[in-house]
Amino acid sequence: MCILMRLRVLFFLTCLILLATAVAGTAKTVNIGIAQIAEHPALDAARQGFVDRLAELGYQEGQQVVYDVRNAQGDMATAQTIARKFVADGVDMILAIATPTAQAAANVTNKIPILITAVTDPEAAGLVKSNASPGTNVTGTSDLNPVAEQIALVKTLNPQARRLGVVYNAGETNSVVQVDLARQAARSEGMTLVEATASNTSEVLQAAQSLVGRVDAIYVPTDNTVVSALESVIMVTERAKIPLIAGEADSVRRGAIATLGIDYYRLGRQTADMAVQVLKGSDPATMPIQYQQELRLIINLQAAERMGVKIPQSLIDKADDIVR
Repeated sequence: MCILMRLRVLFFLTCLILLATAVAGTAKTVNIGIAQIAEHPALDAARQGFVDRLAELGYQEGQQVVYDVRNAQGDMATAQTIARKFVADGVDMILAIATPTAQAAANVTNKIPILITAVTDPEAAGLVKSNASPGTNVTGTSDLNPVAEQIALVKTLNPQARRLGVVYNAGETNSVVQVDLARQAARSEGMTLVEATASNTSEVLQAAQSLVGRVDAIYVPTDNTVVSALESVIMVTERAKIPLIAGEADSVRRGAIATLGIDYYRLGRQTADMAVQVLKGSDPATMPIQYQQELRLIINLQAAERMGVKIPQSLIDKADDIVR
């Protein structure tokens, strides 16, 4: 009897082991294709925030999730090729970082869930029917900045400013949206907006140089083309002693004077929270585009000195982060 009981226990344990093995074997690894339009700190931070947050939520890279990370290097044709590859590979989800890669992905699939981040206005970009109710396979987070407040920084730094330059790529929908907002904000502050466009990174230097002698300050929005070549703008503004205001924090750390903006790493984490909802069955079509509510004032004192600008102490006292 004792031997029989032992055999029964052994048989039961063997069945449990086989069942556990079978369950483990059928556990699905999630494949996520990540398409990024270009390499620069803000977009890199958004990607890292996404990956880090997914790991915290139980999706460890190489175990529960596998990433295929691709960079379009600023080329729309490459972005489209990347999107088509993801569809051909049958990925479970696409993370599209920045407007051009989001548009490329949305153009090739209306079935695979597309999570977006660092997209200024998904509705204007044609990615969703409305930001409040996407109605498509696309949802995620917007990096819409408080453009009016950023333009107001110009007057804080130079109350006499009358002409504000802006450098951007007119081919980027996200930039066009921001420049429209900047134009209105400049008008409200008693300034005229002077535009200089660059269709690729090699044209950024010339665009910035074209503003010298014509403007009292320069503003760079969260434009993927210009931010990728920001050092060219910084060089021009330092030589000409023109204040440079940026649309995001990493541009300030690289050499712009100041911004009041969002944190892209946190934005990526916020996108990951939405991604997990989709992986668990939520429909992107019913998930509103989310925005970051916490804004940070970043000031670069060294950049201000190089551009011949004295930052008011009252502004320094309000700063969340100071680069010295």
